[in-house]
Amino acid sequence: MLRYALRRLAGIVPTLFAIVTAAFFLMRLAPGGPFDEEQTIPPEIAANLQAAYGLDQPVIVQYGHYLGGLLHGDLGPSFRMKDFGVAELIGRGLPVTLSVGVAARVLALTLGIPLGLVAARRHNRWVDHAVMATALVGIAVPNFVVAPVLALVFGIRLNWLPVAGWEPGRPEFVLLPAITLALPFIAYIARLTRGSLLEVLQAPYIRTARAKGLASSTILRRHALKPTLLPVVSFLGPATAALLTGSLVVEQVFGLPGVGRYFVQGAINRDYTLVMGMVVFYAALILLLNLAVDLLYGWLDPRIRHE
Repeated sequence: MLRYALRRLAGIVPTLFAIVTAAFFLMRLAPGGPFDEEQTIPPEIAANLQAAYGLDQPVIVQYGHYLGGLLHGDLGPSFRMKDFGVAELIGRGLPVTLSVGVAARVLALTLGIPLGLVAARRHNRWVDHAVMATALVGIAVPNFVVAPVLALVFGIRLNWLPVAGWEPGRPEFVLLPAITLALPFIAYIARLTRGSLLEVLQAPYIRTARAKGLASSTILRRHALKPTLLPVVSFLGPATAALLTGSLVVEQVFGLPGVGRYFVQGAINRDYTLVMGMVVFYAALILLLNLAVDLLYGWLDPRIRHE
């Protein structure tokens, strides 16, 4: 298992290097720059700003300097938020993003897996059709539509929950953003669980267990549940990453000071270092989450790590 983990970990470095390289040069190809909106400053001051941040140097030189800083853990200063470094901004927004993302993931697993199991065990009955129809609606409706509806109903009409802002330690500020993020993933997990369980229940060893007279609940718990969860585990890596990166829109709608909000602001302001820092953060997070899922998958199915 250790060799399998080290082999998977070694593949992260070149992948992260390729992502950073592509993002750096694509950003420089985009029109505009971090100081183009400063129309009132004299050309001399604009030139000094370019020189202060190294933007007057060739792109390949800027790239080399950025990689050198990145190897030392330095993400650089924000071009537009002059009093803050990129690492500091990520540190400020990360607790908010993690709080919402973790709550959404827990909600998705807590509801998605049981709904999928119930639908599979009631195959082709009204419960199955109701769960799958609801799942299709959850997948089809985007979160930028769900978020205002939830804010209108539960925040404005019923006045149960706050619709914007953030106060640490107050779970009511997490509920609406977490529900908004979790809804499509509840639907995906329910569909994956249902389809996987229906396939597992047709396996020969399940028919043998039934022939021995084991109860359905015992068969599910001892023999069917673990292989049923394999597709769900495979989905958890990209799903968790999508829950965190999907907060870009949700954080804007609910006014949360999370990492996604800084990402959007950096893209609008052409804040090169801020956007690059967010790209590095999200890329590393996604790669590490996929690594964790691979290890968990290898534990559930030992054939994977022996191949």
